[in-house]
Amino acid sequence: MMNIWHGLLFLLVLVTISEGKLNVLLIVADDLRPSLGCYGYEPLITPNIDLLASQSVVFNRTYAQQAICGPSRASFLTSRRPNTTHVYDQHTYWRKRGGNFTTLPQHFKNNGFVTFSVGKIFHPGAASGKTDDYPYSWSVPPYHPSTQQYKMAKVCPGPDGKLYMNIVCPVDVTAMPEKTLPDLQSTQHALQIMQNVSRFPGQPFFLAVGYHKPHIPLKYPREYLNLYPLDKIHLAPDPSLPPKLPLVAWNPWADLRERDDVKMLNVSFPYGPLPKHYQLLVRQSYYAATSYMDDQVGQLLKGLDQHNLSSTTVIVFMGDHGWSLGEHQEWSKFSNFEVATRVPLIVYVPGLTNKGQKLHRKSIYDRKSKDNYKVTNALVELVDVFPTISELSGIMVPELCPENGPGIELCTEGTSLVPVIKDTVFSHGASDLKWKSAAFSQYPRPSDSPQENSDQPKLIDIKIMGYTMRTDKYRYTEWVGFDPLTLETNWTDLHASELYVHDIDPDEDNNVAGLACYRDLVDVLSDRLHQGWRKALPYSYISD
Repeated sequence: MMNIWHGLLFLLVLVTISEGKLNVLLIVADDLRPSLGCYGYEPLITPNIDLLASQSVVFNRTYAQQAICGPSRASFLTSRRPNTTHVYDQHTYWRKRGGNFTTLPQHFKNNGFVTFSVGKIFHPGAASGKTDDYPYSWSVPPYHPSTQQYKMAKVCPGPDGKLYMNIVCPVDVTAMPEKTLPDLQSTQHALQIMQNVSRFPGQPFFLAVGYHKPHIPLKYPREYLNLYPLDKIHLAPDPSLPPKLPLVAWNPWADLRERDDVKMLNVSFPYGPLPKHYQLLVRQSYYAATSYMDDQVGQLLKGLDQHNLSSTTVIVFMGDHGWSLGEHQEWSKFSNFEVATRVPLIVYVPGLTNKGQKLHRKSIYDRKSKDNYKVTNALVELVDVFPTISELSGIMVPELCPENGPGIELCTEGTSLVPVIKDTVFSHGASDLKWKSAAFSQYPRPSDSPQENSDQPKLIDIKIMGYTMRTDKYRYTEWVGFDPLTLETNWTDLHASELYVHDIDPDEDNNVAGLACYRDLVDVLSDRLHQGWRKALPYSYISD
């Protein structure tokens, strides 16, 4: 009887979608790892995201396809992998290099939605045609907060009373240029859009809001420091350089080194480390910046309720990639490690993930319970977001790209997550649903040894590509030769390999790829990695 009820409820949701397209609120947080309360990370105070998660499906193992803003966003917004978009750096536009691929917001725009971009959705500049892909993707010109121009400005107060361009940057907002901050501006603009669209209930909308925090600089209202007393902050559980880490895998966190406060520490290149006291300060400010961003999310959710949009809007909250907080002696992203590639993904579907109950005003924002999360451990990739939102909103789901997919404008290299959502809601993940058995990511390098541009090599400088595969039990990575002119991978030109056994090494500190006892396993994983990427269809692997 219970299974029949579940089936009827799901059919009711699908009928509702088919009768009227659901709106979309896509929230993307920059450089956000899944260090959130709803992911079991107790130090973080994120009540608003946690409240959203309590009425959503929480994807516990979601992976970006490349741990850097431009390539990751080009990938998930086109549902194509970097090897298809050919966007490996911050300076390449997929429409010029990879193909004239239809984007997620463009697909909605083509299906009658009015589409809005607020803050950072596409990586701005050359990576999105210097227009944020307008007018292809957006109905109106994208909004960028005016105060983002001060990202590299000396606005951070130092102990000597002078202003610096710091990484650690708690501020008095009233003392800032224009007396505000970028994410504050984006929130207000998004709320104004909600107010405007609520006047036209028959017009579906796609609203994408991109928050800059917790991206560096860690600039946020200083009152958020009060949430995280420094004596309660701890170092990463593995703050030392792993002894068996291949040199090519190391990222020297050059973006931190250009900040005034880090420069004054006289940290050696390329390994550092940062002094322990400053590691604690960076971690403290990352936490504070995350709580600041969480409050912005809370205002968006409250706005949906106030304008009676919660019951007709799919909400997707996600990060574009992770960020190292001292693990392996590293900082920032720019790697293939779990901390750099794993991201939060939370999907709210009215009438489905909130147990079929009608959402009342303030029901998302004010709900107190945080104990009943619907969590799935299915392996998920950000290329899956495009087809998932399409299906949930009631528009055409792009078909899987064939092997000659680069010539097709609209197709997907991901898979809709609706079956996983349904399984998690109705069966609590206890069914026999078969799903992907691996998630794939990659990262480029200019050389075998760390150098100044190792973190962010331009396309012409890329000589090595690191392909990584995350399975249920392992992370396996190969660093192989890459030709930036032909954009071809030479799998026979192996520079280094990594194998981490998650059952005994969840922090990925002990590379066992070179041990004789793992030789057979390495051979199996290597064949699987090669086969998936050579076919350009790594998403085709599902559990046996």
